[in-house]
Order: sequence, then C-alpha cells, then structure tokens
Amino acid sequence: MPPHEHQELLSAAIEREGQAQQELIDGRLDAAEAEFREVADLYRRSWEAAHARAYGRLVGMLKASVLAGGGAEQAEYARVALADADADPESATANYARALAALILGDDDDARVHALAMGSGDDAFGRTGAALAALAAGDAAAYAAALEPIVRDFEKRCEHLTGVAIADTAVMLEALARRRGIGAAIESPVLPRQSPRNRSLS
Repeated sequence: MPPHEHQELLSAAIEREGQAQQELIDGRLDAAEAEFREVADLYRRSWEAAHARAYGRLVGMLKASVLAGGGAEQAEYARVALADADADPESATANYARALAALILGDDDDARVHALAMGSGDDAFGRTGAALAALAAGDAAAYAAALEPIVRDFEKRCEHLTGVAIADTAVMLEALARRRGIGAAIESPVLPRQSPRNRSLS
C-alpha cells in the first residue's frame, strides 16, 4: 500500500460527498444516489487502508449508503469490521457505527444499546445518539424532539466538512425514519427540499 493512500481515499470520499450533497440539494436524485454509492465505496476503501481505529470512515460509509437508498450490505460489512478490529467500547464514533449498522439491519435492541453509549445530549454524538435510540424504539415524538437540535446546530455552523451547507446527519436520519414511517419533516435552509429515496435495503 502506498504511503498515505488511506488519506487520499478519504479526501476523495469527502470531495465526492460534497458533489453528491449538491446534487441532492439541486433535486437531481438519480445523480445524487449514484454519487453516494461511489462515496460509500471510497469510505470503505479508506477504512481498509487506514488504521483500525478510523471508525469515522465506517460511519461515512453507512451514511452515504443510506443516502444512496440502501445500506444493508454496508451495515453487515461494518459489523464484521468492527468486530474484527476489536473496536473500543468507549469510543463514541465506534458506537455510532454500531448503532447505525444495527438500525439499518433492524436489530433495534442492539441499536438502542450503542446509541445510548454515544454520550449525553450535550454534544453532536449525544444528540445523534438520542435520535437513533428514538428510531430504534419507534418513538416518533422523541425522534422529532431529538432531530430538532441536530438541524439547528447545523444551521449555526459557519463551516461544513464537504464545503456544502447541508445537515447531512439529519438527512440520513430522516431517510431511516421514513423507512419506519415516522419522518419528522422539519424545514430548514440546511435541508434539501426533496428527500433521498429509499429504493431498497441493499
């Protein structure tokens, strides 16, 4: 493996993710889905090339796969990868990946355990964990209440990882919520007018 290949793959994933997000904002859903599939693959390859504690790349892979309309294959992969890596049980990022993978696969009990292990509601991990736990419980009111501060936090940000002003975490959560029939439908300048479609779970 060439030196720094994992960083080059990560940079490519982030760049393509920005393109996918812009396609979504512009309402080009087919193009966005195709881009997000490529993004998920790049995050997966960057994980495989990186050290075993780069859990954020698995989260990126899972988020992109959900926004591409699927996620089951990537969720199965993440579960195995985290087990093989003997992931730190105290890591909020590792628990995020575990909770997200479990939720995608319908393992709600496991999703709830790891979502609650992401931390308190005072930071980004805690807020996202509360939303994931509410989805796992099928609690529409709790989910909507948890999603609101996530969206408002993105609205206050001056910088975004990809350079695109979009609440990507909230968009991903809403995609999962709609699969369960409990979407919150919050309006915000950092949310696209058209939502990504969920064609399948693969």
